Amino acid sequence: MGRLILVPTPVGNLEDITLRALEVLKNADSILAEDTRRTGILLRHYGIKNKIIAYHQHNEHNKLENIKAMIAGGMCLALVTDAGMPGISDPGFLLVRACIQSNIDVETLPGATAFLPALVNSGIPSDKFCFEGFLPQKKGRKKRIAQLKDEARTMVFYESPFRICKLLEELIVEMGPDRPASISRELTKIHEETVRGSLEYLRKYFGSRDVKGEFVLVVSGKQK
Repeated sequence: MGRLILVPTPVGNLEDITLRALEVLKNADSILAEDTRRTGILLRHYGIKNKIIAYHQHNEHNKLENIKAMIAGGMCLALVTDAGMPGISDPGFLLVRACIQSNIDVETLPGATAFLPALVNSGIPSDKFCFEGFLPQKKGRKKRIAQLKDEARTMVFYESPFRICKLLEELIVEMGPDRPASISRELTKIHEETVRGSLEYLRKYFGSRDVKGEFVLVVSGKQK
């Protein structure tokens, strides 16, 4: 019987991939990819020639049954996203759940993620933390931020460069301007940057600059 293998891919530097991941990508019957072009760049870099099937948030519901049938028929499929671990703020969860419900073997390789380097590099306690990922854009956003006001664990968020200042402003309203925080962006890339300080400092810093890249925001929990 076939199986599904989740393969983490580099969040920036193409060298940040494991030998085991390369072996899976080379030998899988096909590769399910969030963005076939980006995955193609990775495969070409390592001289891997394999079939790539588009699997992303706009077609994942429609493709579930077909993919399950492929695996049930004996195929080994590798699942990758644009960067990092499949299923972490990226497509993957629905397919994993569907495979488990159908008694299809699922294997997940260890590897690159964006939030762990940012968390450890922040200097904020990392023994206990909660991963919030991308907050809802509209419905439930204000309520969720209010709920996090008294969270004692370190909090980790994902955000785009277009909305990072808005998020910082919203957190300041609930948590105050002096809450310790850290932002990492462009992780593992040439222009990688980590800025540490209060929420207000970060708001002023990034509010005065034109910056790119995906942001990982780490915020200290409420101190007793």
